[in-house]
Amino acid sequence: MNGASRDALAAARERLDALTDSTSVDAAQLADELAAVTALLDREVSLRRVLTDPAQAGEAKAELAGRLLGGQVSGDTADLVAGLVRSRWSRSRDLVDSVEELADTADLTAAQRANALDDVEDELFRFGRIVSSNTGLRAALTDRGATSAAKSELLHSLLGGRAKAVTERLVTRLVASPRGRSLESGLDSLSKLAADRRNRMVAVVTSAVPLSDPQKQRLGAALAKLYGRPMHLNLDVDPEVLGGIRVQVGDEVINGSIADRLEDVSRRMAS
Repeated sequence: MNGASRDALAAARERLDALTDSTSVDAAQLADELAAVTALLDREVSLRRVLTDPAQAGEAKAELAGRLLGGQVSGDTADLVAGLVRSRWSRSRDLVDSVEELADTADLTAAQRANALDDVEDELFRFGRIVSSNTGLRAALTDRGATSAAKSELLHSLLGGRAKAVTERLVTRLVASPRGRSLESGLDSLSKLAADRRNRMVAVVTSAVPLSDPQKQRLGAALAKLYGRPMHLNLDVDPEVLGGIRVQVGDEVINGSIADRLEDVSRRMAS
């Protein structure tokens, strides 16, 4: 997002954080209602254009949103949406993307309250790895001819009782309404959003053999110092790494043996 849309989303994130700081707010319900608003705005192109029209007064747009959502969602959700449509947007599509992000963030907040955010991060990563290695499953989940209900049922058979309820809800929403994204990119975005809840970054670590706990701790500490933020490690094993390690943080890829790479990290920190 650029310009006005970026500023509008930043303000909306602050309002959501302030709202969910209150334990009396049902974050999971908020997520469901924001997801329903996302679906409405994604479907009704003319509506979202009206709600992002810079020629219309912000209060008038907020009143319109209030009339449309009145009785359909909670007051907290209605207030969040009203704040969104009062803002200026560079593109009408950015409004939909922002409401969707707030829905996902609310669900992740619910997981954080339940001390389950680490589990959700790991489950999203593992599910992504399963999908990437199973072409049949990926085809079934991305089949445009299959109904959302059928895909949801398939996901429930895979995740129900085996993953956190938040993980299942997030993945089901993504699969049912990818909105032009690939399944892999959508899962990656969810993982990054989960990491952001703790103000940390995600490192995808692939090694030829499982890392020991001391190795994981050393690597995590070194990467945190190198990047200046806490680091969540998503661990994977691939024998083709040939006894070494591959670390990806965002777009940066680090290759080399564990010992050599940690030594290089130390040298970079000292320089």
